Amino acid sequence: MSNVAARLERLPLAGFHRRLLLIGGLGYMFDGLDSSSLAFLLPVVSKLWHLTSAQTGLVASSTYIGYFFGAFLSGVLADVIGRRRIMMSALAIYCAASMASATAHDWHTFFSLRMLAGFGSGAETVVIAPFLAEFVPRRYRGMFCGALVGFMSFGYLSSSILGYTVVRNFPDGWRYLAVLTSLPVVMLLWWRRTLPESPRWLESRGRSAEADSIVRAIESRYEQEGIALAPPGSTGAIPAAAQGGGSALQNVLTLFSRRLVGTTAVSWLMWFSVAFAYYSFFSWIPSLLVKEGLTLTKSFGYSIAIYGAQIPGYFSAAWLNERIGRKGVVASYMTLGGLAAIALAFSHTGVQITVAGVCLSFFMNGAFAGVYAYTPEVFPTAVRTTGTGSSSSFGRIGSVSAPILVGLVYPAFGFFGVFAMTTAVLLAGACVVFFLGIETRNRSLEDIEASGMPAAFDAHKPLARDGLRG
Repeated sequence: MSNVAARLERLPLAGFHRRLLLIGGLGYMFDGLDSSSLAFLLPVVSKLWHLTSAQTGLVASSTYIGYFFGAFLSGVLADVIGRRRIMMSALAIYCAASMASATAHDWHTFFSLRMLAGFGSGAETVVIAPFLAEFVPRRYRGMFCGALVGFMSFGYLSSSILGYTVVRNFPDGWRYLAVLTSLPVVMLLWWRRTLPESPRWLESRGRSAEADSIVRAIESRYEQEGIALAPPGSTGAIPAAAQGGGSALQNVLTLFSRRLVGTTAVSWLMWFSVAFAYYSFFSWIPSLLVKEGLTLTKSFGYSIAIYGAQIPGYFSAAWLNERIGRKGVVASYMTLGGLAAIALAFSHTGVQITVAGVCLSFFMNGAFAGVYAYTPEVFPTAVRTTGTGSSSSFGRIGSVSAPILVGLVYPAFGFFGVFAMTTAVLLAGACVVFFLGIETRNRSLEDIEASGMPAAFDAHKPLARDGLRG
C-alpha cells in the first residue's frame, strides 16, 4: 500500500490545494492570453512587414508549431527529471521569448520568437494538470483539474479586450500586447518559493525519503491551521504505485506496451477529435458565415459573447466531472457541441447565430475541462506526463490539419459539407471515449493504475525493460 498516496488522499480541501489551483490556473490564463493574442497581432504585423499570404499563414502557425514540440518534450522530460523543474524552466522560456518578440523588426525574427514562446507555453501547460492531479484527493480531483483549465477562458477574454483597446488604438499597440503576455515572469519568484515537487512522482522514482519530507511539510501546515487529519487508512486501502526509472525513450515505448496501448489510443483519439472540431469551427466559422452573407461574427459584441461563454462552459464541466464522471462530461459536451454546430449551420438571423455560437463555445470549451481532467488520470504515475504530453501533441495535429481540410472541403462540398465533416469527427471522438474509455471518478490514481496496470508496471519487473519490450 502507498503510504504517500494514502496521506495525500486523506487531506481535507484547504488553502494548500487552492493555492496550487491558483498557481496552475494563472499559468493557463497566460497561455490562453498568449495563444489568442496572435489573432490581434497578426493583421498588424502582416501589414507592417508587407507579408504574403504564405508568410502570414506561417506566422499564424508559429505558436502551434512550438506548442507541438514543447508539449511532447516536456511531457517526456517531466517523467524523468521532475514536474517542478520542467514547469519553471518552460515558464522562463515562454516569458523571455514573449518579451523579445515585442522588439522584433522583421517577420523572420517574430516568427522564430513566437515559435519559441509557443514551445515554452506548451511545455509548461501540459505538465500543470498532471502535477495538480497528483496532489488533490480523488473526491475533488476532477473538479480541480477541470477548473484549472477554466482559467484559460480568462486569458481569451482578456486578449479580446486588450486587442480592441490596445492593439487598435496605439501605433505600437501590438508591441505593448506582446510585453503584457510576458508578465508571468513574476510568477517564477512565487513558484520558486511555494511550489513543491510531486511526492507521487518522487515515490515512483524510488525517492521515498524526499516524498515523505514533502508530505510531512504539507501535513504540518494543517496542524498549524488547527485542522485535524484523519488516519491515512481512513480513505481505504490504496495500492502502491509501481516504481520505475525508465529513460525518456523507454517511457515513450511504454505507452505502446501491450496493456497501455489501448489507453494511449483512446487518449490520442480524444484529443485529436476535440482539437480538430474546435479549430475547424472557430478558425473558419466567421469566414464561412461572411461568405453566406452574415457579418455578425466580425463584430466586437459577438467576439465577447463567444469568449464569455467559455467561462461557464469550463466551470460547469469541472463541476460535473465529479457528478457524472469525466467520460460522461467529455462525451456529452462533445455531442452537445456537435448539435450546436448543426444549429449554427442552419442559422439565418443575428439572434440565431449568437445563440448557436454561444452554445458551441460553451460546450466545446467545456469538453476540454473534461479532457484535461481525464488524461492525467488514465496514465500511470511513472509515465503520466509522457502520456499527457504525447496526447496533447497529437491533438495539435488535429488543430493544424483542421483549417487545411476545411479549406479543401468547402469548395467541393460547401457550407454544410464542412459542418458535416467536423461534426462527424467530433461525434466519433465522443463514442470512442464513452465506449472504450475507463471510468476514473472517485478512484485514487493508484487504484486506476492497478486496475489497468500493464505488465511494464509489475512491481517486480523494471519499468525500463518492459517498456523496451512493449
